[in-house]
Parts: sequence; structure tokens; C-alpha cells
Amino acid sequence: MRALLRSVADGPVPVVHRGRDAVYVEIAGRCVGVVSRRATAVPCALRAAADALPDVRWARLDTGVLHLDDEALPVGRVVDVKVPTIRTRATTPAPPPGDVAAMVGRGDGLTPYDDDVLCGWLAAHRAVGVATDEVDAAVRACLDRTTLLSATLLDCAMHGEVIPEFGRWLGALDTPAEAELADALAAVGHTSGRGLLQGARAALAHLSPEGAAA
Repeated sequence: MRALLRSVADGPVPVVHRGRDAVYVEIAGRCVGVVSRRATAVPCALRAAADALPDVRWARLDTGVLHLDDEALPVGRVVDVKVPTIRTRATTPAPPPGDVAAMVGRGDGLTPYDDDVLCGWLAAHRAVGVATDEVDAAVRACLDRTTLLSATLLDCAMHGEVIPEFGRWLGALDTPAEAELADALAAVGHTSGRGLLQGARAALAHLSPEGAAA
């Protein structure tokens, strides 16, 4: 996110969603969030230390720093949002979790359920290091069918970038903590966590990961 902010010219940027826990803006065709401590820490967001965000009227970029109204939000630290590395003997991808072209954008809300399933499936493959070129191409061809946030999160998943709950669960596979962390992931959002878990499990059933993260 820091590199993206620095690559874009100064000026106003559209606000695409306003809320007490999250504000999303569009920058260079991507959705960039500002999330409170109570919100889901999506990989395309700046994480604020506040428990809630103020009402936001406008947003702009100034020398690589996002401003919400008169509040500057410089990046103080960079968080690693990559999936953990999982050992596997698999070299070919799992079957897609459905008709990819029909799945993209199917469901309600800012992140439709089937998009979340695809995100989980894609991110699990990144964790085990197995390419999914055909599915990637099919997803990219349909990104205009879904919300800007969901399209950005699908792109994040194709780069192995995930929410913390997903990364912690993957890192705990075949350990005593796996079940508890699966429950924590499933509780994210209205249905997002369950979708991520469904997609990842569909992939891992065929990828045969060898225990916990390396």
C-alpha cells in the first residue's frame, strides 16, 4: 500500500465506502482502506490505532500520504500480509471450487460470498507454492463484475496477501490450535471468513499439505 500511495499523483481520490470501522477509497483502480482496530484488517488497508473512525467527507493524496478530510495518515510501519509457506508434494493445482466465471461477483455485500471462496482457494495455492495460471486468468477477466473492494482482495489473494486470521489458521494446520483458529476465521465478517475457509479447505484437500507451516 505504501508503494501504491507513493506512485500516484497528488489530488483528490473518490471515497467508495464510509463507516465507523472502515473507510475505502479508490486509488489507481484499486480499493485502499483505512480500518479501525475493530475492523477486519484486509491486506489492502492502512490500520488505524483508533477504535472507530470519524465521519469522512473527502479524501486526497499529498506526496504519498493519504488524507481523510484534514487528517494525514502517514504509514508508520509495514505489516507482512503474506501467507505462511506450507510444505507439500503437490505440483499441480486443485480443481477450481466451481465455475470461476460464474462465481466472480456472486453474493451480497462488499465482498460477495463466492469471491471469498475464490480468495481462500487462491491464497491456499500461494501458501503451498502451486501456480494457478488458468484460474488467475479467468478471475482477472471477470473483475469488472464485482465490487472494487472484492476485486482488489481477489488480486491480493493471487499475490498471497491475506487477512491475519487466515494466515494464523494456515500456519496452525495439523496443530492443536487449528480448530480454534478455524473458528476465529469463520467468525470474520458476516460470511467472509466462512467463504475463505471453504475455499482454502477445498484446495488443501487436493494439495496434501505436510503439517504446519514451515
